[in-house]
Amino acid sequence: MTEILNCKGLRCPKPVLKLAIKAHSIAAGTTLEIHADCPSFPDDVKKWCEDSGKVMVSCVDHGGFFIATIQF
Repeated sequence: MTEILNCKGLRCPKPVLKLAIKAHSIAAGTTLEIHADCPSFPDDVKKWCEDSGKVMVSCVDHGGFFIATIQF
């Protein structure tokens, strides 16, 4: 199952804060896509994944916004 978290329009640290809150309600085996346009988001989400033990599958620049895919 894949869930999407839209964080477009939010600036650091809000996208990662919303991710941290959402993470509490995501079941193991779920894939989460986070859409964000904050310039620091790729580094922030990578650090969050490292700190929380989640697997960041990818973080792709889509020309103006990023889509990070995390496996729970």
